[in-house]
Amino acid sequence: MKGLILSGGKGTRLRPLTFTQAKQLIPVANKPVLFYGIEALKEAGIEEIGIVLGDTKDEIKEAVGGDSRWGVHFTFIKQEAPLGLAHAVKVSEDFLGKEPFVMYLGDNILKGGIKSLVEEFEEKKPNSLILLSEVPHPERFGVVELRNGKVVRLIEKPKKPPSDLALVGVYIFDFHVFEAVNAIKPSWRNELEITDAIQYLVDNGYEVRPHLVSGWWKDTGKIEDILEANRLILESLQGKISGQVDEKSKINGEVVIEKKVTVQNSTIKGPAIIGTGAEITNSHIGPFTSIQERCRIIESEIEHSIILEGSEIKNVGDRIKDSLIGRDVKIYKCPPEPSGYRFMLGDKSEIGLK
Repeated sequence: MKGLILSGGKGTRLRPLTFTQAKQLIPVANKPVLFYGIEALKEAGIEEIGIVLGDTKDEIKEAVGGDSRWGVHFTFIKQEAPLGLAHAVKVSEDFLGKEPFVMYLGDNILKGGIKSLVEEFEEKKPNSLILLSEVPHPERFGVVELRNGKVVRLIEKPKKPPSDLALVGVYIFDFHVFEAVNAIKPSWRNELEITDAIQYLVDNGYEVRPHLVSGWWKDTGKIEDILEANRLILESLQGKISGQVDEKSKINGEVVIEKKVTVQNSTIKGPAIIGTGAEITNSHIGPFTSIQERCRIIESEIEHSIILEGSEIKNVGDRIKDSLIGRDVKIYKCPPEPSGYRFMLGDKSEIGLK
């Protein structure tokens, strides 16, 4: 069995952060989201992985690195434009051949991995196995309708969902999926929808087997989902202090402090992770916070947030929370200035001041 990770999306819901960074490389618990997918495939025994790339191909290739780093073989596949998940499958046919494969969306995180999913596919040998999860807002996802435990209908982002069962971003297919992706037509979004391809399999008598997620799953396409995924992963964190913490500082709960970190006169409440070379001085780091390498937090308070590498937060009086802050960002409080007026007025304006 092979693996196919889709990493070609533009991440429009995470702009402006994704103007300068691939959305699949945004870190959760200081690890790029994409890496969770690679690890899940490897853990399931998959050694050949194709990664479908778009405009951010160079950045993703550099982040992934070579085969030796992971112990698997990578093939990078170019998708000329984001024309849908089924289109990504279509352009990957030469790599996949006749072998069954796991398709894993590169911005998804699934607790517990996919080993049991692969084992079920190999035991039952359906033509497709799709992962489902009950969600509070099914209209945001591809939705599946079951009848007597069997898949009967799939709809992409329906206005009136027939169920609360959403397609999780993990699927397994055999080679019959290529018949489906070559038969369907673009949707109103001008994309080849994977829901239409799976519906084709259902309508043409192929076995599509549903599998309900037992643990949590997150599609990290929005800031609140990234922060929630960060929280969920940090909940299972085991603390380890490798950096320097002075006597005036307090570390409470499960906190990872990596090498070359300095913590001075500060409090860190876990679960939290502080990346290599960071500096925490006269500050309070609250729970569910991930701070990447080379950040400087001085005279500030942060909780339930993700701070990307090289950023500096200094002398901020109020608490920063529920935030996703990009790379090399500077946030600081300016000194107070004398009160005064500043105007930009058009012709024939009139202003009365008291």
